[in-house]
Amino acid sequence: MLAHRFSLACLCLLLSCSVARAQVAPPAPHEDEAFDLMNLMSDHGLHDLVRERWNAYGQLTYISSAKLPFRAPYTNAGGTPNSLRPDAEHSFTLSITLYFGLHLWPGAEIYFVPEAVGQTQLSNLKGLGGSIQNFELQKGGSATPMLYRARTFLRQTFDLGGEREERTSDPMQLAAITTKRRIVLTAGSFTILDVFDRNSVTWDPRQTFFNMAFMTHLAWDFPADARGYTFGGTAELYWDAWTLRVGRAAQPRYPNQLETEFRLWKFYGDQLEIEHNHKLFGLPGALRLLGFRNRVLSGRFDQAIAAFESDPEKNATTCTGFNYGSENANAPDLCWARKPNVKLGIGIALEQWVAPGIGVFLRAMFADGRTEVMAYNSADRSLSLGVVARGELWQRPLDIAGIGFASAWISGAHARYLALGGIDGFIGDGRLTQGAEMVLDVFYSLSFWRAFWLSADYQLISNPAYNSDRGPVHILSGRFHVEF
Repeated sequence: MLAHRFSLACLCLLLSCSVARAQVAPPAPHEDEAFDLMNLMSDHGLHDLVRERWNAYGQLTYISSAKLPFRAPYTNAGGTPNSLRPDAEHSFTLSITLYFGLHLWPGAEIYFVPEAVGQTQLSNLKGLGGSIQNFELQKGGSATPMLYRARTFLRQTFDLGGEREERTSDPMQLAAITTKRRIVLTAGSFTILDVFDRNSVTWDPRQTFFNMAFMTHLAWDFPADARGYTFGGTAELYWDAWTLRVGRAAQPRYPNQLETEFRLWKFYGDQLEIEHNHKLFGLPGALRLLGFRNRVLSGRFDQAIAAFESDPEKNATTCTGFNYGSENANAPDLCWARKPNVKLGIGIALEQWVAPGIGVFLRAMFADGRTEVMAYNSADRSLSLGVVARGELWQRPLDIAGIGFASAWISGAHARYLALGGIDGFIGDGRLTQGAEMVLDVFYSLSFWRAFWLSADYQLISNPAYNSDRGPVHILSGRFHVEF
């Protein structure tokens, strides 16, 4: 109740601020330009929107999801705790984010991003391998919004020449004139998705798909704490149509936990991405190749099985170290196999605008699937594709609609471990008839008052937790989103 009162108060405040700005701001030169503080100050000569010294933005997003009852011949078999409950459930998230940027010296910028998130999860975030219905859900948290520092990072740009281009004013981006040949260094706390796999079709998921399957590669176990953030550094080389990105970032100390392991020379996540931007029939597109290598303290599925088969006392109930709390005494557990391990994966992503306002995308990734998930979700292989259309086609330029399909798989070792009653961070029904977890996501986002959006979404999830014995699952969601 406190969370809902808090969200209502914030909503009223933002509505009143927006109306006040609309009353004093001059008419926007373009229909799709929102009223905001930066434009208002620029119109009065108080803020340079070409070479910014500072900027400030914010957003508020409320998402509500209802899961309908579904077929489940068994749930949490043998004492496992990770099944998606088959009864009706409700989940919500409320996020409020502020973005502050400051120019320090030539090419140098610092960004500070505080955030507050409140949430309730479906089945305590258990029972879905990758197709989490709401991308904003975090591992932990409470219904009462919690304030924390999401990002604090320094970015340094070195121009190397070439054609000049104008960088717009946006959250975590100061407006500037730069060149198409440059080096960009980033260091501090941030999310890996701030730098890698930047997709212009799906862009900010607060505007497009609800399901996490469309935020990035499901099989990409990128370094992040339980809230989705990390600490590290990245380097980017832009050379006309080509971009090379490399980065190293901190992993959680234990899988999917908030505590971070800062010994980057010992445990880490390395990323490498090559991107090529192109035009096809005059419309922009991009192709990306992304690889990752994680060195983490994790458990291998085959070693957990071997430990249990050699000594049944090494089961899910007897481990005193870090474990996921299973009460199945007849099942293997990853805690008996946890040691430094390496996890590898490689993926490809394609985005292409096929008509004005219509874009298509595809992502596919293969990870080795030998070890448990460290920081993202339980997928070992993944594929997603879809179409996003902006409302210019039907004379509503700020509306957005889309349809997407995603599928994820697990490795043979992962499946055998689950079939024996084992669990990982998010899934484990106690039994398993293996199948690909698939999701269909359809949404429409309606714009009003230029900076406000109301969205409706339907999701159909088949084979939840890669188990064809259960499901399908139907989820209905709504979203309110405002930018200021």
